[in-house]
Amino acid sequence: QVQVVQSGGGLVQPGGSLAPPCEFSEQITGSHLYEWAWIRQAPGQIRTTVALIRRSGTPWYHDSVWGRFTISRDNAKNALYLQMDNLKPDGTAVYYCKAESPGGVLPDYWGEGTSVTVSS
Repeated sequence: QVQVVQSGGGLVQPGGSLAPPCEFSEQITGSHLYEWAWIRQAPGQIRTTVALIRRSGTPWYHDSVWGRFTISRDNAKNALYLQMDNLKPDGTAVYYCKAESPGGVLPDYWGEGTSVTVSS
């Protein structure tokens, strides 16, 4: 069973940066069939995907984070990263990483989430 461990959350001032890592305990079987995503849930709101890496390797970003967030993956370390720069107060949320199998052909894998607070 693949375990997903997240860390690196915390308090950051507006305009600051944070890069919470997400580590998978092992390489996922059929990993080339997955999309890799960061999803956040702000207080009182639904979960929203903010960045993902498609199976083609092409990144996608939500308009609200375009130009400020960068998603990347380290296959050798089985890790997924989200570099968050110029954070805004609306970035306050729990951030989840996810390996998603489009169409549900294979199991999805979620991290437990890491809390980020953007406040002065």
